[in-house]
Amino acid sequence: MDYDRLQTCPGENKVVQKQLDAVKHAKGRGSKFVYDELKREILSLTLQPGTPLDETSLSGRFAMSRSPVREALVRLSAEGLVVMLSNRSTLVAPINMAEFPRYVEALDFLQRINTRLAAQNRKDAEIVVMEKAARSFDRACSSNDYLAMSATNRDFHMAIAAAGKNPYLARSYGHLLDEGRRILHMHFDYVKASTTDTLLGSEHQDMIEAIRACDVREADRLAHLHTRQFHNRFVEFLSANYSDDFDFGLSTLSKSA
Repeated sequence: MDYDRLQTCPGENKVVQKQLDAVKHAKGRGSKFVYDELKREILSLTLQPGTPLDETSLSGRFAMSRSPVREALVRLSAEGLVVMLSNRSTLVAPINMAEFPRYVEALDFLQRINTRLAAQNRKDAEIVVMEKAARSFDRACSSNDYLAMSATNRDFHMAIAAAGKNPYLARSYGHLLDEGRRILHMHFDYVKASTTDTLLGSEHQDMIEAIRACDVREADRLAHLHTRQFHNRFVEFLSANYSDDFDFGLSTLSKSA
């Protein structure tokens, strides 16, 4: 690049300078930027399950070497969001629907124990954090921003886990919430189209009130109910994607015969 020319012809080379700055900025962000971008696209289903992730193509896209790209893919693999195969290729991880009952079982346990602990151990300042997260989730629902909805839903439940003050249970809970965020996007899509269901209910606020009152039994009950509602809504979503009400015009043919 002719930097002397950039200095002597600032107007003519303004676009070139911006391109240089953009490349420098992209390179400076490194593997974390790649990780954040790919994770966002995977969780929002912009990158569909099974989509190949080629290191060379990603290096070109993010204007950086393959090393930070590979670091990002390794990190995503550790979180179960991508699969790194033996032939060195990488794919967006599939969503294993056969394991959905086991996923809900684990989610129910961790959701209940973290919520129970929060009711036992919460501080007033932690209630404030929960309320802020609940309001952020409501705003995301109002704008139908699925990515923000899954992120703020996670923030709300992790605020509860933080109040429980068991970092081991909180860490496992956070991993499970991340793993389920793609399922949550499909769930949101169904609820949005539903004429009988809504995400803007009192579920989160009811949980906060039970925790505020240090009511362990009620906090446990509401956490369990919250999981069951998620399970039932998603099962309904799966059922709603099969239509058996078509007859290929057979009724018309029988009348004319």
